Amino acid sequence: MSITPITQSFELQNGRKVTIETGKLAKQADGSVIVREGNAMLLATVVSRKEPAVGIDYLPLSVDYRENYAGNGKFPGGFFKREARPSEHEILNSRLIDRPIRPLFPSDYHSEIQLFVTLISADKEVAPDSMACLAASAALCVSDIPFNGPVSEVKVARIDGKFVINPLMEEVESADLVLVVAATLENIMMVEGEMSEVSEQDMLEAIKIAHESIKIECQAILDLAAQVEKSKTKREYNHETNDDDLREQVKTACYDKCYAAAKEGNANRHERSAAFSAIRDEFLESLSDEDRDSKTGLAKKYFHDVEMDAIRNMVLAEKSRLDGRKLDEVRPIWSEVDYLPGAHGSAIFTRGETQSLTTITLGTKMDEQKIDGAVFSGKSKFILHYNFPPFSTGEAKFKGGTSRREVGHGNLALRALKPVLPVDGEQPYTIRVVSDILESNGSSSMATVCAGTLALMDAGIKIKKPVSGIAMGLITDGKDFAVLSDILGDEDHLGDMDFKVTGTVDGITACQMDIKVDGLPYEVLEQALEQAKAGRLHILNEMSKTLAEPNADLKPHAPRIVQLIIDKEFIGAVIGPGGKIIQEMQETTGATIVIEEVDGKGIIDIVSENKESIDAAVERIKGITATPEVGTEYMSKVKSIMPYGAFVEIMPGKEGLLHISEIEWARIEKVEDVLKEGDMIKVKLIAIDERSGKFKLSRKVLLPKPEEQKAETSSETSSEPSSEPSAEQSAEQN
Repeated sequence: MSITPITQSFELQNGRKVTIETGKLAKQADGSVIVREGNAMLLATVVSRKEPAVGIDYLPLSVDYRENYAGNGKFPGGFFKREARPSEHEILNSRLIDRPIRPLFPSDYHSEIQLFVTLISADKEVAPDSMACLAASAALCVSDIPFNGPVSEVKVARIDGKFVINPLMEEVESADLVLVVAATLENIMMVEGEMSEVSEQDMLEAIKIAHESIKIECQAILDLAAQVEKSKTKREYNHETNDDDLREQVKTACYDKCYAAAKEGNANRHERSAAFSAIRDEFLESLSDEDRDSKTGLAKKYFHDVEMDAIRNMVLAEKSRLDGRKLDEVRPIWSEVDYLPGAHGSAIFTRGETQSLTTITLGTKMDEQKIDGAVFSGKSKFILHYNFPPFSTGEAKFKGGTSRREVGHGNLALRALKPVLPVDGEQPYTIRVVSDILESNGSSSMATVCAGTLALMDAGIKIKKPVSGIAMGLITDGKDFAVLSDILGDEDHLGDMDFKVTGTVDGITACQMDIKVDGLPYEVLEQALEQAKAGRLHILNEMSKTLAEPNADLKPHAPRIVQLIIDKEFIGAVIGPGGKIIQEMQETTGATIVIEEVDGKGIIDIVSENKESIDAAVERIKGITATPEVGTEYMSKVKSIMPYGAFVEIMPGKEGLLHISEIEWARIEKVEDVLKEGDMIKVKLIAIDERSGKFKLSRKVLLPKPEEQKAETSSETSSEPSSEPSAEQSAEQN
């Protein structure tokens, strides 16, 4: 029996067809769809419990994006040969789904939701992450789960000056702007991407073009859901029990006090938090013992809402901030480089109550990160890790493995710095940047960008330009709005936007934006970008007071790398049989030598902290890879003696025959009478056999002929009164 699924299709900008279908696979899930473009297929499923989670007042949503190796005809790596924990690529895609979808659930819905998006078939040209949010949103819309969607997501790239929606994977490599944009039919929900120093206007244009395509995708989701009977009636729920009288009581007692506390402009986070806690505790103390026991939980929740309203209204009315700053004012900045003597580069960057200690480690090709995913494979020589320990916010809690937030923030900082790194041919190092957040009160990922720039310059890496970053916020009531520069953690929590922008003096290198409200006009977004530019330039100026350009040289203890490029045919000669030659070179010179073939060339990295060690290795390798020329003289080593002559090494790995007749002008009975193994002699390359390529050598051509020697002796005897030879003659004879 065959099943006929419900399908809906649309076309992308370049004419490629995308199909969404439901009703064929995973029918026991609350909602499931297959999204297909070319041979790429994603299965998205969603299930939500009927009962609410106990004791929580937030949305317990989990989103997992996974890629099956079988869908691309590959075996997973590792001993177990099965998909294991998610890769960083999968974590980042999970976040790209989660961030635009989470705000669209009802605020009072607290049942656990599990959303899985799985790549079940791959296409070498199609990037599956471009379809992941579309699939997740469609699965929700065909279910009976309350959801204020649809939302969808596209990737927009500028290639040769033209904007392309969902470009092929190979096309992205030549783009100077790549953005992932998520939106509903009406509003932008999320933006994330990297750029090569583009203008604010170009970024806005890319967002607008992306939104037009997203509207087509959202309409396709609505048309599909309209054909699914289950989606027409959303499930009823009651996950909150409220007390309107208590809510009003909290507001009456606490709003004015919260407004006044917010208006004080206390720059100390803990003191500010203590002031609001005191207002809350005072109200709780005013309750009767019976009400305090039964209503404390609800009262704290209502107080949080009142506190947020008071702070937001204060900012809009007073055009001032929680810490007393102006709307566009950046917190005080101080920075320091070369703080850690043992690191290859280090920097401290502190902005207000946010601080990053960042280190640089320089390595070789052997330190490159290997990427072996179901779709993407390769190597990375630029690695950035971001760590966020609990003590950075004054908390004591369990620190497990690397969190998704840490992966996401690290990836944003990596994207920000990557465009200014030297090109591969200019710097041979594998670079690891590690940002440890020691204090946090907002914008710690942007502090990582600033500290990373300073640390790279301290390490002597010749970056093209310094990069800084700033986090922008927004508070709006639908009519009035305030754009906030360099937001605090509290302003991120209570605000309507978190918009991180990084760049140089000449343009934007990366961004990440999350919107929490419906209807963000483009003019507000434009103001936020212009205000971010001013803040970014201010921060760059402050950073330049510490270090304006990269140090001229690496740290004394940093590894030196000299890179040689040789013809492919010489790779085997440098390595030698079983690695004999390269191992011997490493032992005798003390340098580490790494060689690989890239694009038909041999790329050799010679690594050592000692210049003499590198020079010795370079000389040896150049000797191996140099091409012998007829007529050239070589200081050579006798390798073996034969009855007919001697084999002589004129270059490492290159031997020629010195025939017995070419050793001396006089006749020689035995080669051993003149030469022995290990002797160093000077020879001349007199011919190269055209067929075999063998080298013909001569020693005697560098020696005077006996007749010439006799003639010179007779002439000297008759003309010189003294029997003692001159200094010049002695030198010549010697």
